Amino acid sequence: MGDVRKLLGLSPVLPIVTLDDAAAAVDVATALVAGGICVAEVTLRTSAGLAAIERIAKRMPDFSVGAGTVTTPAELAAAAAAGAAFAVSPGTTRELLEAGATGGIPYLPAIATASELMQAAAYGHEWFKFFPAAAAGGVAALEALAGPFPAARFCPTGGISEATAASYLACGNVFCVGGSWLAPRAAIAARDWAAITRAAERAVALRSRKDARP
Repeated sequence: MGDVRKLLGLSPVLPIVTLDDAAAAVDVATALVAGGICVAEVTLRTSAGLAAIERIAKRMPDFSVGAGTVTTPAELAAAAAAGAAFAVSPGTTRELLEAGATGGIPYLPAIATASELMQAAAYGHEWFKFFPAAAAGGVAALEALAGPFPAARFCPTGGISEATAASYLACGNVFCVGGSWLAPRAAIAARDWAAITRAAERAVALRSRKDARP
Protein backbone atom coordinates (compact mmCIF):
# COMPACT_ATOMS: atom_id res chain seq x y z
CA MET A 1 0.00 0.00 0.00
CA GLY A 2 2.92 2.33 0.57
CA ASP A 3 3.57 2.54 -3.17
CA VAL A 4 -0.05 3.53 -3.76
CA ARG A 5 0.32 6.39 -1.32
CA LYS A 6 3.48 7.60 -3.04
CA LEU A 7 2.06 7.36 -6.55
CA LEU A 8 -1.30 8.95 -5.80
CA GLY A 9 0.35 11.67 -3.76
CA LEU A 10 2.05 12.99 -6.89
CA SER A 11 -0.88 15.27 -7.78
CA PRO A 12 -4.01 16.58 -6.03
CA VAL A 13 -5.91 15.49 -9.14
CA LEU A 14 -5.35 12.11 -10.76
CA PRO A 15 -6.06 12.56 -14.47
CA ILE A 16 -8.34 9.84 -15.79
CA VAL A 17 -7.64 9.38 -19.48
CA THR A 18 -9.65 7.35 -21.98
CA LEU A 19 -7.96 6.95 -25.35
CA ASP A 20 -9.49 5.82 -28.60
CA ASP A 21 -6.09 5.87 -30.32
CA ALA A 22 -2.96 4.65 -28.53
CA ALA A 23 -0.86 6.85 -30.82
CA ALA A 24 -2.00 9.89 -28.81
CA ALA A 25 -0.88 8.45 -25.46
CA VAL A 26 2.58 9.96 -25.27
CA ASP A 27 1.31 13.36 -26.43
CA VAL A 28 -1.30 13.39 -23.65
CA ALA A 29 1.24 12.41 -21.03
CA THR A 30 3.68 15.04 -22.32
CA ALA A 31 0.99 17.70 -22.10
CA LEU A 32 0.23 16.71 -18.50
CA VAL A 33 3.93 16.87 -17.59
CA ALA A 34 4.14 20.35 -19.11
CA GLY A 35 1.39 21.35 -16.69
CA GLY A 36 3.16 19.84 -13.69
CA ILE A 37 1.50 16.41 -13.44
CA CYS A 38 3.52 13.22 -13.89
CA VAL A 39 0.85 10.61 -13.13
CA ALA A 40 -2.34 9.47 -14.85
CA GLU A 41 -4.82 6.63 -14.92
CA VAL A 42 -5.40 5.31 -18.43
CA THR A 43 -8.66 3.39 -18.51
CA LEU A 44 -9.22 0.03 -20.10
CA ARG A 45 -12.62 1.17 -21.39
CA THR A 46 -11.37 1.04 -24.97
CA SER A 47 -9.29 -1.45 -26.91
CA ALA A 48 -6.49 1.15 -27.04
CA GLY A 49 -6.00 1.20 -23.26
CA LEU A 50 -3.30 -1.42 -22.82
CA ALA A 51 -1.33 -0.27 -25.86
CA ALA A 52 -1.49 3.31 -24.60
CA ILE A 53 -0.15 2.26 -21.20
CA GLU A 54 2.67 0.34 -22.84
CA ARG A 55 3.66 3.31 -25.02
CA ILE A 56 3.82 5.70 -22.08
CA ALA A 57 5.66 3.23 -19.85
CA LYS A 58 8.32 2.57 -22.50
CA ARG A 59 8.84 6.13 -23.75
CA MET A 60 8.32 8.08 -20.52
CA PRO A 61 9.85 6.06 -17.67
CA ASP A 62 9.57 8.97 -15.23
CA PHE A 63 5.80 9.21 -15.78
CA SER A 64 3.66 7.03 -13.51
CA VAL A 65 0.97 5.55 -15.72
CA GLY A 66 -1.71 3.46 -14.07
CA ALA A 67 -4.40 1.21 -15.47
CA GLY A 68 -7.99 2.09 -14.68
CA THR A 69 -11.28 0.22 -15.07
CA VAL A 70 -9.58 -3.03 -14.13
CA THR A 71 -12.41 -5.49 -13.47
CA THR A 72 -10.81 -8.95 -13.55
CA PRO A 73 -7.61 -10.62 -12.40
CA ALA A 74 -6.73 -11.18 -16.07
CA GLU A 75 -6.93 -7.44 -16.74
CA LEU A 76 -4.78 -6.77 -13.68
CA ALA A 77 -2.15 -9.16 -15.01
CA ALA A 78 -2.32 -7.60 -18.47
CA ALA A 79 -1.91 -4.12 -17.01
CA ALA A 80 1.18 -5.19 -15.11
CA ALA A 81 2.61 -6.82 -18.23
CA ALA A 82 2.01 -3.61 -20.19
CA GLY A 83 4.12 -1.67 -17.70
CA ALA A 84 1.44 -0.05 -15.58
CA ALA A 85 2.79 1.43 -12.34
CA PHE A 86 -0.48 0.78 -10.52
CA ALA A 87 -4.02 -0.45 -11.12
CA VAL A 88 -7.43 0.90 -10.14
CA SER A 89 -10.76 -0.90 -10.25
CA PRO A 90 -14.28 0.60 -10.37
CA GLY A 91 -15.47 -1.81 -7.67
CA THR A 92 -14.30 -4.72 -5.57
CA THR A 93 -14.60 -8.49 -5.83
CA ARG A 94 -12.94 -11.16 -3.73
CA GLU A 95 -11.11 -12.39 -6.84
CA LEU A 96 -9.69 -8.94 -7.57
CA LEU A 97 -8.69 -8.35 -3.96
CA GLU A 98 -6.87 -11.67 -3.92
CA ALA A 99 -5.16 -10.98 -7.24
CA GLY A 100 -4.27 -7.47 -6.12
CA ALA A 101 -2.47 -8.85 -3.09
CA THR A 102 -0.03 -10.72 -5.34
CA GLY A 103 -0.37 -8.85 -8.64
CA GLY A 104 3.07 -7.30 -8.67
CA ILE A 105 1.86 -3.68 -8.89
CA PRO A 106 0.05 -1.50 -6.34
CA TYR A 107 -3.72 -1.93 -6.51
CA LEU A 108 -6.37 0.60 -5.45
CA PRO A 109 -9.79 -1.00 -4.95
CA ALA A 110 -12.97 1.03 -5.29
CA ILE A 111 -15.74 1.16 -2.74
CA ALA A 112 -19.13 2.89 -2.58
CA THR A 113 -20.41 1.58 0.75
CA ALA A 114 -19.20 0.82 4.25
CA SER A 115 -19.65 -2.91 3.63
CA GLU A 116 -17.40 -2.80 0.56
CA LEU A 117 -14.81 -0.82 2.53
CA MET A 118 -14.82 -3.44 5.26
CA GLN A 119 -14.36 -6.23 2.72
CA ALA A 120 -11.37 -4.50 1.15
CA ALA A 121 -9.94 -3.59 4.55
CA ALA A 122 -9.91 -7.29 5.41
CA TYR A 123 -7.24 -7.63 2.69
CA GLY A 124 -5.12 -4.93 4.28
CA HIS A 125 -6.31 -1.91 2.33
CA GLU A 126 -6.62 1.51 3.94
CA TRP A 127 -6.63 3.57 0.75
CA PHE A 128 -9.56 3.37 -1.64
CA LYS A 129 -11.14 4.83 -4.71
CA PHE A 130 -14.61 6.16 -3.82
CA PHE A 131 -16.77 5.60 -6.89
CA PRO A 132 -19.11 6.85 -8.23
CA ALA A 133 -18.40 9.73 -5.88
CA ALA A 134 -21.16 12.18 -6.71
CA ALA A 135 -23.85 9.53 -7.13
CA ALA A 136 -22.76 7.72 -3.95
CA GLY A 137 -23.24 10.76 -1.73
CA GLY A 138 -20.30 13.01 -2.48
CA VAL A 139 -18.66 15.00 0.30
CA ALA A 140 -21.41 14.13 2.79
CA ALA A 141 -20.79 10.41 2.34
CA LEU A 142 -17.03 10.82 2.74
CA GLU A 143 -17.52 12.78 5.94
CA ALA A 144 -19.88 10.10 7.24
CA LEU A 145 -17.35 7.33 6.51
CA ALA A 146 -14.68 9.21 8.46
CA GLY A 147 -16.38 8.42 11.77
CA PRO A 148 -16.34 4.59 11.77
CA PHE A 149 -13.26 4.36 9.52
CA PRO A 150 -10.79 7.03 10.72
CA ALA A 151 -7.79 5.36 9.03
CA ALA A 152 -9.41 5.13 5.59
CA ARG A 153 -8.26 7.50 2.87
CA PHE A 154 -9.97 8.08 -0.45
CA CYS A 155 -9.53 9.14 -4.05
CA PRO A 156 -13.11 10.08 -4.96
CA THR A 157 -13.88 9.72 -8.66
CA GLY A 158 -17.02 10.01 -10.74
CA GLY A 159 -19.07 13.13 -11.30
CA ILE A 160 -16.34 15.43 -9.99
CA SER A 161 -15.57 18.54 -12.00
CA GLU A 162 -12.97 21.25 -11.88
CA ALA A 163 -15.55 23.38 -10.05
CA THR A 164 -16.23 20.80 -7.32
CA ALA A 165 -12.77 19.28 -6.85
CA ALA A 166 -11.79 21.69 -4.07
CA SER A 167 -14.78 20.71 -1.92
CA TYR A 168 -13.66 17.08 -2.02
CA LEU A 169 -10.03 17.93 -1.35
CA ALA A 170 -11.13 19.85 1.74
CA CYS A 171 -12.19 16.55 3.34
CA GLY A 172 -9.63 15.27 5.81
CA ASN A 173 -9.86 11.70 4.49
CA VAL A 174 -9.33 12.62 0.82
CA PHE A 175 -5.78 12.46 -0.53
CA CYS A 176 -6.58 13.25 -4.18
CA VAL A 177 -9.51 13.27 -6.58
CA GLY A 178 -9.83 11.56 -9.93
CA GLY A 179 -10.97 13.66 -12.86
CA SER A 180 -11.47 13.25 -16.58
CA TRP A 181 -11.72 16.98 -17.20
CA LEU A 182 -7.94 17.37 -17.47
CA ALA A 183 -7.74 15.34 -20.67
CA PRO A 184 -11.24 15.09 -22.15
CA ARG A 185 -11.73 12.97 -25.22
CA ALA A 186 -12.74 16.02 -27.26
CA ALA A 187 -9.43 17.75 -26.53
CA ILE A 188 -7.51 14.58 -27.35
CA ALA A 189 -9.38 14.16 -30.64
CA ALA A 190 -8.62 17.77 -31.52
CA ARG A 191 -4.95 17.31 -30.50
CA ASP A 192 -5.39 20.34 -28.23
CA TRP A 193 -2.41 19.58 -26.02
CA ALA A 194 -2.24 23.19 -24.78
CA ALA A 195 -5.72 22.88 -23.26
CA ILE A 196 -4.63 19.75 -21.38
CA THR A 197 -1.53 21.54 -20.11
CA ARG A 198 -3.59 24.50 -18.86
CA ALA A 199 -6.03 22.17 -17.09
CA ALA A 200 -3.09 20.39 -15.44
CA GLU A 201 -1.64 23.68 -14.24
CA ARG A 202 -4.95 24.63 -12.62
CA ALA A 203 -5.19 21.20 -11.02
CA VAL A 204 -1.70 21.48 -9.52
CA ALA A 205 -2.72 24.80 -7.96
CA LEU A 206 -5.33 22.94 -5.91
CA ARG A 207 -2.53 21.41 -3.83
CA SER A 208 -1.78 24.70 -2.10
CA ARG A 209 -5.46 25.10 -1.24
CA LYS A 210 -5.56 21.63 0.28
CA ASP A 211 -2.32 22.12 2.20
CA ALA A 212 -3.58 25.46 3.55
CA ARG A 213 -6.75 24.05 5.09
CA PRO A 214 -7.02 24.25 8.91
